[in-house]
Amino acid sequence: MSTEEKSLHFIELIIEDSLASGFPQDKLRFRFPPEPNGYLHIGHAKSICLNFGLGLKYNAPVNLRFDDTNPAKEEQEYVDAIKEDLQWLGFNWAEERYASDYFQQLYDWAILMIKKGKAYVDSQSSEDMAAQKGTPTQPGVDGPYRNRSVEENLTLFEAMKKGDFPEGSHVLRAKIDMSSTNMLMRDPLMYRVLHRHHHRTGNDWKIYPMYDFAHGQSDYIEQISHSICTLEFVMHRELYNWFLDQIYDDKKVRPNQYEFARLNLNYTVMSKRKLLQLVKENIVNGWDDPRMPTISGLRRRGYTANSIRKFCDIIGVAKRENIIDVSLLEFCLREDLNKTAPRVMAVLDPVKVIITNYPVGQEELLDAENNQEEEGAGFRKVPFSKELYIEREDFLEVAPAKFFRLSLGNEVRLKNAYIIKAEKIIKDSEGNCIEIHVTYDTDSLSGSGSEAAKRKVAGTLHWVSIQHAVEAEVRLYDRLFIDEAPDSHKEKDFLDFMNSKSLQIIKGFVEPSLSSAKSGDKFQFQRLGYFNVDKDSTAEKLVFNKTVGLKDAWEEKGKKEENSINNALKEINKYFKVGTREERIVIRKAIGETLAGIANYSLLQNSFKKNINNNKTSLLFAQFILKYSSLKSADFEKEDITKLYLMSLRSESTFVRSRALLNLLNLEYDSDFINSFAAEILKLKSNPTKTTTERESEFIEQVLNK
Repeated sequence: MSTEEKSLHFIELIIEDSLASGFPQDKLRFRFPPEPNGYLHIGHAKSICLNFGLGLKYNAPVNLRFDDTNPAKEEQEYVDAIKEDLQWLGFNWAEERYASDYFQQLYDWAILMIKKGKAYVDSQSSEDMAAQKGTPTQPGVDGPYRNRSVEENLTLFEAMKKGDFPEGSHVLRAKIDMSSTNMLMRDPLMYRVLHRHHHRTGNDWKIYPMYDFAHGQSDYIEQISHSICTLEFVMHRELYNWFLDQIYDDKKVRPNQYEFARLNLNYTVMSKRKLLQLVKENIVNGWDDPRMPTISGLRRRGYTANSIRKFCDIIGVAKRENIIDVSLLEFCLREDLNKTAPRVMAVLDPVKVIITNYPVGQEELLDAENNQEEEGAGFRKVPFSKELYIEREDFLEVAPAKFFRLSLGNEVRLKNAYIIKAEKIIKDSEGNCIEIHVTYDTDSLSGSGSEAAKRKVAGTLHWVSIQHAVEAEVRLYDRLFIDEAPDSHKEKDFLDFMNSKSLQIIKGFVEPSLSSAKSGDKFQFQRLGYFNVDKDSTAEKLVFNKTVGLKDAWEEKGKKEENSINNALKEINKYFKVGTREERIVIRKAIGETLAGIANYSLLQNSFKKNINNNKTSLLFAQFILKYSSLKSADFEKEDITKLYLMSLRSESTFVRSRALLNLLNLEYDSDFINSFAAEILKLKSNPTKTTTERESEFIEQVLNK
């Protein structure tokens, strides 16, 4: 096998095998089949890149086929958005098709199947049908209408088509095998009655085909050679093939279905239903809200098509489900923007700087490099004057040793400009710094070649000239969820994990070169991150979106929280070693503050679970998580909490036992749960250990009385 062949993913290997077995290359044909019931998201981008990528690799046509078989949920808006997203990603389809193009042919095939005794009209309620289908471990049973005559089925189906029956009254089912181990083969639905307006066929049809019937047959009509789906359709493959068996002509290409692992991204939800909920409940500002994982949302945020294609290429095509860290997507974006985004200066949290020895009324136009990563990007002129804005966080009146920014008595360089030294500050009535008075070294202009210009100073700051600055609205976007798996926790709503700081709108100031920036233009605000011009921006009011920071702040935050957990656990050891109650209170309060400050739900849950073991340090730590963290009792598995309390009450340490008793007293538990530990607590009362203290005995009495 060649080096190139070794790098092929498994779908490409299947295609190579087809070609090696004699399948004509000019018969290769693929499709991307979205349902127009919502906007495409980053998960769809993987499927798009896979299907259209195969088309490019094998010089084969790729159809865009809309699976528009459910008019109750589909809209033309979604069709238009999907086409726009595909074109923006850089892909062109061979033919634009719709499942609705084939409604007559699908109906004719259904009639044929009825005549062959392979389909029948069922008039049961949905509840009766569900019961009749059995369970995964129990076979289904034949329904009362399964053996209707061909004539009766044809009459009923024709009446369904005419709209003579209300929705839910009848369905057409395939007659396969009610005892099949694959429940999808237990007489699946083929058609249902829907009196809904269709975005393309209007009111022509009163019945609509189900996905499993329409999908494979549409592939066959279009002569798709390789029908590529995600893993949730593995069990559908048997049904896909059965439906094809009913119509297949061996003179034509027979489609085959293959499944790959869909994209799962942390800190995100991919369910269209949940994304629609976010839109409908106005939790976000539409499908293209820059916090949404939709392609249109990512585009508006400032993502590039190239970065998304690169991301899909890196994660590859696999057979097994896995979760990809969203930081990889952000890395691909930074890498792309670093090469292409012009560098500009903006100040988002300004404090005023006055250069006291700079001449009043003087202005200079200084040279600033547009992008050192892009050859030929050139320079621009940036105005400099006596009064400037710098970032508030870039100044401290008295700075620690490793503070490499501006502080009283110290020097920094202003980017592309001069070295300044802070001399004094002006404060408001509340003690806040409102002005920094500095002096500048007149010979230190960047690039001038003077000795002063070569002088090394602690740091370099970005700035804007107040006189020339352009005011802008800046929307600081962050991840929409604070938990890495917001829709995976039992008994929790994914909305419980919304990030309250996912959008902050502030007023900032940008250099005047940005006054003519247009919607979609992308920039690096030096030292702050990558930003792009939002579609809401006008000539009178610039609006910028923060696309991504220069560094992965969430990775740093995650490491910080993990370190906080580990450090808190180490502090527990001191709790057992100190000699006085006062010292233990100090340690307990510090640990409590640490745990209360951790927002990562999964991290807290995992830490809790991991520390339920026969170690007094671990048990006390788990009890502290119950007491001080943001999680509620209902957030933990009851089995785990029960195990923790039993082990804690049997611990050799009075501190562990006392904390367990206090938690039983003070946390929100029902009386049945507390009573389940009565026997253990009575043992502690009747047989106190050598370590039992008076305080523990008091807690025992209080719990028993409760």
